[in-house]
Amino acid sequence: MAVEETSSLTVAKLKALCILNDLSTTGKKSILVDRLLEFGLDRNEIGLSEKKTTTVKSSKKEEPEIIEEEEFVISMEDEDTLTPTDDDSKDEELESQDEEEDFIDAEIIDAVIIDDEDEEEEITQAAPIPRKSKQRDNPATLFDIVKRPQVAAVLLTAMMLAAGGWWYVNNQLDPFTGDPLKYGDDMKYSISEGEFIATEGFLDLVLDNVETEDDICKIRLEYSGMGQISITDGGGGELQSQSSMDRLGAVSVRGGQGANWLAVETTNSFDFDKFTVQRNLRSPIPGSTACSESFASVSGSSDLTSTKWTELREQSSIANQVEWSVTLDSAYQGNTMSYGVGSLFGGLETIAPGFALLSQPVEIKELFGNDLIDSDATGSNLGWDWRVIGTEKIGSDSMWKIAATHHDLEAYCLGSASMTLWVGEDIPWAAKQTVDVVISGSDSNRAGCSTTSKLLGDYVLPDGELEIHHTFDRISLNRGVKLLDLGKNYDNRPQANEFKPDSDELVNWRDSGIHLPDESEMRGYNLEQSIQCLDYFSGEITGATAALNDNGYIWRAIDERANGMTIWNISWVANDNTAGWVEFSITGPANEENCDYLDKGAYDEEISYNRNSIPETMNLSTMESRLMDNSRYPHLVGNDKLFTTGGEFQPETRIGYLVLVPDSGLNSFINNFVDSSSGATTVDLSRQWDSEQWSNYLTLVADASDGRVIGWNLIQGPL
Repeated sequence: MAVEETSSLTVAKLKALCILNDLSTTGKKSILVDRLLEFGLDRNEIGLSEKKTTTVKSSKKEEPEIIEEEEFVISMEDEDTLTPTDDDSKDEELESQDEEEDFIDAEIIDAVIIDDEDEEEEITQAAPIPRKSKQRDNPATLFDIVKRPQVAAVLLTAMMLAAGGWWYVNNQLDPFTGDPLKYGDDMKYSISEGEFIATEGFLDLVLDNVETEDDICKIRLEYSGMGQISITDGGGGELQSQSSMDRLGAVSVRGGQGANWLAVETTNSFDFDKFTVQRNLRSPIPGSTACSESFASVSGSSDLTSTKWTELREQSSIANQVEWSVTLDSAYQGNTMSYGVGSLFGGLETIAPGFALLSQPVEIKELFGNDLIDSDATGSNLGWDWRVIGTEKIGSDSMWKIAATHHDLEAYCLGSASMTLWVGEDIPWAAKQTVDVVISGSDSNRAGCSTTSKLLGDYVLPDGELEIHHTFDRISLNRGVKLLDLGKNYDNRPQANEFKPDSDELVNWRDSGIHLPDESEMRGYNLEQSIQCLDYFSGEITGATAALNDNGYIWRAIDERANGMTIWNISWVANDNTAGWVEFSITGPANEENCDYLDKGAYDEEISYNRNSIPETMNLSTMESRLMDNSRYPHLVGNDKLFTTGGEFQPETRIGYLVLVPDSGLNSFINNFVDSSSGATTVDLSRQWDSEQWSNYLTLVADASDGRVIGWNLIQGPL
């Protein structure tokens, strides 16, 4: 039996080749290789060694095959986020889990920014509530923008993601290989020359959901301060589920399904004493698209702590938490937890593996592996080409100086990224590190790119540029004793499907149902009871009535309760892709007296009608019970949470669902995360309330297909 050959290219690169040749990107690595071979690519092009062949002369000359260029299509599927699986899980189960975990996008947990004057009326929501848009009388100024909590959170998160390394100084200068991390490692460092610039299309990273009539074309953030990174040395109390202390140092953490895992906990804290935001407006000259050289700015200070949990055996991400605070003219703070969510540059990481090293602590061991760091040494790993360029003094110590450039970013014409590292022996991080990144979607920066590379860049990148520059210097380092237990098994490790719903808990409503089944007995009036009100509004909602009577369905619904009244906001789609929304209230059994029509509207964006892509899911009642289970999700129960300790909804808590199908104009981002024939359904909860000091906004999103919590977000501002 022949031994199957293995390509030296990564799965991401093989998929990129499939994209450029208009081939499907589904399947395992071996399937991708076979598909490319069958298409006619050379073995060298797909990372296979050449086979010796015997030349056979032919009396006829072969005519070159003419391949017609078809429409350029690209699908980005993130394969980097893994869900920990059982010892005996097979490859197919791992891949299936990857696909389920991959359906995550920041748009699902979008937050609506609250103006001070509107705080009591608007609430955070997981997807836009379809209401009539209103023109603001007083457009937001720059100061209004940077004072808003979402903008501050995004800017702080962007800086955190831009933070690229931590460092230590040692007296030795012998050749060495990278030193692995240990429980208890702790390092303090300075942050200087920090700069984050976003222009044109990249401004969405900063200004998303901010209403302003200012034509902002550039945002620049300057920052400096102090930081600290540490690897938690967990105590014996973290190992209550274990039969021994063999894994001492690890911590116990809950995953998105509510299961307990053992993980390595890494914490990064930032104290920015300089935090300045500048904005430039487009030139007021009629017909000009140039960005003005003049700018306005505002300054303040901020703190941010990022915690990452990495599961021991599979070394996959269990959860990520970001706690932040910012003080401009007022103080804001927030806390975001995500389960398996990719970074700000998740799309770029798919096309250019290793790019995430710029947005996290750069481990010497991770980047260089077991390669020997010596004079003139070179190597390549995770998309980075590196070269030792000599030695240099850092303080009083001599260090190896290494230059690294990201090959794939340039190869795919997405921009450039470079790092300079100063490293020494017996230390896990660099003694000093500088980072310079320019991600560009402008044609002026892609003059030497091929047509196909430009097409790839046009799909992945918006117009404009994104720049990151910073320098980090080590201040002090304390080393731990015990090496991390990554790659090792442990007692009572959760099984792959232990916390997933049983098949009898899933419902299939895609064939003929009008909406996701609700069946809740905990809320005032569930959707089955409330939908009967539409019969009494037939004169006002002819479009919705006609659509639902002709096999249309409700793809978005929100239940909000107050003062004994339930208000439903439902969004419908017809089989011809026309779509709209209806808002109404119900105060008793559905009849003309208890049902009150409030408002309606139509969607300008195309909403795809696609019943075949609606997945089997749990109903809202099952999701309610699952989420308020204190033994599974204790962090969702309490006075400052979504549920009471008595097992009920907090009075202000809303619940809704969202059905996402491929090819929808409103939800087209889903095509980056799921197969073109698949869809997804999420359930979201949100709450707004005031405490003694803060006005609080909390939202959560979960996957209704498997009950997994995707993430939650809390923002707190002044009363």
